[in-house]
Amino acid sequence: MTDATADALRDLPARPAPTVRVRGYWGSVWNRLRYDYVTLFCLALILVIIGLAIFAPWVAPMDPYKSSMAHRLKPIGYRNYLLGTDEQGRDMLSRLLYGGRVSLTMGILPVGLATIIGGLFGVVAGYFGGAVNMVIMRTMDIFFAFPSVLLAVAISGSLGGGITNQLLTLTVVLIPPLCRVAETATSQVRNMDFVDAARSTGASTASILFTHVLINVMSPVLVYASTLVSVSIILASGLSFLGLGVSPPTADWGLMLSTLRQSIYVQPLVSAIPGIAILITSIAFNLVSDGLRQAMDVRA
Repeated sequence: MTDATADALRDLPARPAPTVRVRGYWGSVWNRLRYDYVTLFCLALILVIIGLAIFAPWVAPMDPYKSSMAHRLKPIGYRNYLLGTDEQGRDMLSRLLYGGRVSLTMGILPVGLATIIGGLFGVVAGYFGGAVNMVIMRTMDIFFAFPSVLLAVAISGSLGGGITNQLLTLTVVLIPPLCRVAETATSQVRNMDFVDAARSTGASTASILFTHVLINVMSPVLVYASTLVSVSIILASGLSFLGLGVSPPTADWGLMLSTLRQSIYVQPLVSAIPGIAILITSIAFNLVSDGLRQAMDVRA
């Protein structure tokens, strides 16, 4: 290489170093999720079910409350009844779509309320410890002494039926396990170095709780909460099946199972449709929660 060539190369502008894109925590979570095809399929299925329930008035082919004794317990595919008819001659597909509104509401809304309430109590108990922890967690242990199903039946039986009472019942039943998860996670986080550093700088307790503790506790709480959606759907359907949930003629998957149980020997496939809807929805939520747990596990 000649001196002139070397001088020319030195005069060329320096090429900037390539930038390295650093993913944040949620970016890493999404990067894992987008290759988990089972979780993505189940998430898409849940979104379809929710969408059909929301737009049921426009999607349902018939009035879900219009009965016809001349068309009682017709099989799947009978005339315009794609999924047959129930014991009062009502269109099963329309009632299934409308019933999804109640069942999904009773599955998602109680979990959301219980996550907020139980998570708040758990963070307070885990951070302060001592007498505060004892009072809160021993109160939760009282609810843990009863199986969730029996506790739900007892509370719902005391309050009576109806959507509001069912919502309150499921929220109360789901608060203790979420509070326990939040308390355990907070107890592990409160003594970490970054929390001690925040205390040494004079940060307020509220600032430490919301800025440092809550963000690190959110991941296990949300993952556990996602597993409770299917539990809430099954509990709500069980209460409706026992007559402790919504009252007829409201379309609800559990209530539909209850009213069709006498017809299982006449039209077994039609009678099983609400149960199949509950099964598919519960499995989808469980698989999505498993995928979230794996994606949000930073140690994996």
